[in-house]
Amino acid sequence: MSIKNLLEKEVKKIKPVRNGLKKEVNNFLKQINTEIRNSKIKAKAVIGGSMAKDTHLAGDHDCDIFVKFDRIYQGDDISIILGKLLKSIKHEIVHGSRDYFRVNNTIKFEIVPVLDIIDPKEADNVTDMSPLHVAWVKQHKGFNDEIRLAKQFCKSCKVYGAESYIKGFSGHVLDILVIYYKGFIGLLKASQKWKEKEVVDPEKHYKKDALNKLNRSKIDSPIIVIDPVLPERNAAAALSYEKLEMFQKAAADFIKLPTEESFVVHQVTEKDIRSKVGEDKLILLHVIPMIGKEDVVGAKLLKAYQQINNQIRFYDFTIKFTDWTWNKKRKAMFWYVVEPKDLVPIRKWIGPPLTEKERVKSFKLKYIKTFTEDGRICTYVKRKYVRSEDLIRDIITSDEHLYEKVKTVRMG
Repeated sequence: MSIKNLLEKEVKKIKPVRNGLKKEVNNFLKQINTEIRNSKIKAKAVIGGSMAKDTHLAGDHDCDIFVKFDRIYQGDDISIILGKLLKSIKHEIVHGSRDYFRVNNTIKFEIVPVLDIIDPKEADNVTDMSPLHVAWVKQHKGFNDEIRLAKQFCKSCKVYGAESYIKGFSGHVLDILVIYYKGFIGLLKASQKWKEKEVVDPEKHYKKDALNKLNRSKIDSPIIVIDPVLPERNAAAALSYEKLEMFQKAAADFIKLPTEESFVVHQVTEKDIRSKVGEDKLILLHVIPMIGKEDVVGAKLLKAYQQINNQIRFYDFTIKFTDWTWNKKRKAMFWYVVEPKDLVPIRKWIGPPLTEKERVKSFKLKYIKTFTEDGRICTYVKRKYVRSEDLIRDIITSDEHLYEKVKTVRMG
């Protein structure tokens, strides 16, 4: 199968068909605009996000609604005004730099108050520019399906999402990259040539001097994607080096051998994990997360996973492979594949250099038998744990810091 035919086939799978969801969105939009008219507030609700851009994927039941407030409300708390408008609609408040609202019907609606601005300089909040991002994408026609392919590809290789617990590519960044490189394949090929701190500036806001002009805090990411609407912003600021490397490897593999498998999102199961362990030892943990905002809950899960990872390494167990997964609901799994053999009960403990006399003196007072090696004072100590499962059991039964991040953990 040619790459053209493969991509055409994939687009048919991931492109939404017109169905009852569109009707539900329009009806909900009409309901909110009716409330706005009745309240005599100068505002208008419009579809936003990927649905407005027509870049959403099949099965995507999330929809952003922007309530665009007239600029006469500049300086006012438009979140409070919108909350009063929505009093007849069951909703939950989501706290952020500006509070917004979530309504869970067949579709999960996020209703975001924004100022109706034309110039980004008029914004009170970064969310005010969201409709301008929609407008920018819609100006560049013909890339809708290319963006869909990029999103699905990134979901497959687990690099989609700018949330703090993912640190991958946001939908907004993929919009910019696909348009800039004139398509999905163009993006994959370009990624193989990116240098560290590669600058992508679609509107040419800078003359190759973005790294000198941008605030240093804005250029910590491995690539710099200049927001076409707000040039002071690096849209890819959340992207980690790890996720970029994962994307580049997946892109290289696809360029070399394009397959349908590259677009398949696999939900990792316990069976999948156990099938890859072989003779090594598997530590599998079933985790129930806290209840709260997805990004916050996800960040706590990541910290809990890293905490256990660090403890395993601290006690000298060799981790061969480790990862975690979360279904964004009430179930997560952490797994650590470690060397199968137990550790020897005694280990060498390396102390300070002999030149640091006070520290050496304290070391000798603490440990009766010492020796020197490579210019340092050393001793032998008894290990607290020789079996990794004993360490994990102690962590999940008595580490109070772990349960500041997750609700429950049990060994599988």
